[in-house]
Amino acid sequence: MNNDPWRVRFRREDELVEQLQAQLLEAAERRGAALAEGLVELGTVYKVAKEVGKSYTATSNAIKKYRSEGRTTE
Repeated sequence: MNNDPWRVRFRREDELVEQLQAQLLEAAERRGAALAEGLVELGTVYKVAKEVGKSYTATSNAIKKYRSEGRTTE
């Protein structure tokens, strides 16, 4: 059993949540970059989605988000 006061536990867990959210955003950016590279290689979102086993919509949205943030694969 953890004997730390609830405020200490809350702060510790809140910091962890913030770190995990930052890591998630970074991973989503890298994932979008990879999917955008797949689009260049394979030519269509459909082919990329099929290759990675994800839905067309999820794949398309990830690529659009990556590109809308001003990033390119070039």
